[in-house]
Amino acid sequence: MKKRADNFSYDIILEPVVTEKSTNLSSLNKVVFKVAPFATKASIKKSVEKLFKVSVIKVNTINLHPRFKMVRGRIAKTSGYKKAIVTLKKGQSIDITTGI
Repeated sequence: MKKRADNFSYDIILEPVVTEKSTNLSSLNKVVFKVAPFATKASIKKSVEKLFKVSVIKVNTINLHPRFKMVRGRIAKTSGYKKAIVTLKKGQSIDITTGI
């Protein structure tokens, strides 16, 4: 893979995932992000540490595949994406309500 510009971190971390389950994970020092499909665990760790200035202990990634749903009597396809669950060092946190 080619080296990218300095704003490569913004290309990897796309947006935070705000659901009831991801909010409950914050009590365990975990934050959930939607990431680029080409992102590796090492690049996700590097990007989160650079953007939010925190220490990352572990990164787990999940590929969510597209699903088919019925919408108004027709079959529609939801978009699949990759998400990362980032475990932070004890005592650190990321406020995802503020912008990057």
